[in-house]
Amino acid sequence: MSAKLMTNSYGNAVRVRTGRVRLSYPHLFERDQKTGKFGAKLLIPKDDKDTIALIKEAEKNAKEDGISRVWGGTEPKSLKGIVNDGDKSDNEEDAGMLTINAKSNRRLDVYDKDGSIIDDEEDIYAGCWVQAIIEFFPYNNQSKGISCTLEGIKKVKDDE
Repeated sequence: MSAKLMTNSYGNAVRVRTGRVRLSYPHLFERDQKTGKFGAKLLIPKDDKDTIALIKEAEKNAKEDGISRVWGGTEPKSLKGIVNDGDKSDNEEDAGMLTINAKSNRRLDVYDKDGSIIDDEEDIYAGCWVQAIIEFFPYNNQSKGISCTLEGIKKVKDDE
């Protein structure tokens, strides 16, 4: 269950298949009423050096894409990132983790460790361990930054 960096349809290496991460605030079967999107908060253990290195590389590649394609050739002075240090959060569950809020405009298929589709919301819950596919991209709307789309979820382990 190793982490992997992948390219998107533009040929940019901005997609990451994570190692094992903890699922938090999942909205995988119904849209979040606040954002209107599907998604989840992903908690990445700080000792998962492979996943963290790939996330940093994908975020850097998305920033380079933003400079060349979205932000007119220059890096914004106040660039908003997507990866947060859980030790600086008020949430106890975030301690020792990096956090990413990944969203999607569409409902994703959710798989179990054997590759079967999970239909029952109770089978995938906050606290279980998953492998996720996330894609980083630059944006330029009211502010400029890097965001992250949730492309896939596979449950790999129940919480202990």
